[in-house]
This record gives sequence, structure tokens and C-alpha cells, in this order.
Amino acid sequence: MDERKLKGQLGLCVRAGQAVFGEDACLKAMRDGKAGLLILDGEISDGAGERYEALGKREGIPVVRIRPGLLWESTGKPGKAMVVRAGGFTEPMLRSLETEGPARR
Repeated sequence: MDERKLKGQLGLCVRAGQAVFGEDACLKAMRDGKAGLLILDGEISDGAGERYEALGKREGIPVVRIRPGLLWESTGKPGKAMVVRAGGFTEPMLRSLETEGPARR
């Protein structure tokens, strides 16, 4: 997936109300089974990234790391992590990321 397309998809998730930001809100969405995908910005600290990834693995949520700064550029939100709510946006985004995009963990 080219970066422009990914930025568009991330921005669309936010405009559609299908994105969750903030550490507490993201972790809650993941624990409550409402997360379909976790996006981690490359600027996230090692410790925070490891915590998110561990929870994603336990809960069966795909985790994708993107290049530093891309989350801010795409969404205008200052967070380093974004949960895409389970549902309509998750599968198309996963298909695109799996075939062409950043490494999935």
C-alpha cells in the first residue's frame, strides 16, 4: 500500500468515528473486544509499544507499526497509538497492509 492511500484510510477512520486514541481508551477498547486493529506510530516509546503489542497478542488483535510521524500526519491527532474499531474498516485495511504495507506483528 502506498503511504498516500494509508494516510487516506487512517483519516477516513477518524472522520467516520471508527478510531480510538489515548492510552486508556485504546487499552480499554482492546480489552473489551472492540478493537479490530492497532496502529502504532514509529515514534512510540519501546516500553509503551511492547505493552500494546503484548495486549494485542493476548487479545488476538493485529498490530501494525507505521513510520514515525505518519499517524499525526494522517489524523491530526497527537497520539502514538490508534485503535481501529472492529467492523467495516478493519478487514479492508488489513488486506491492504498485509499485501503491500509495513510489517505486521
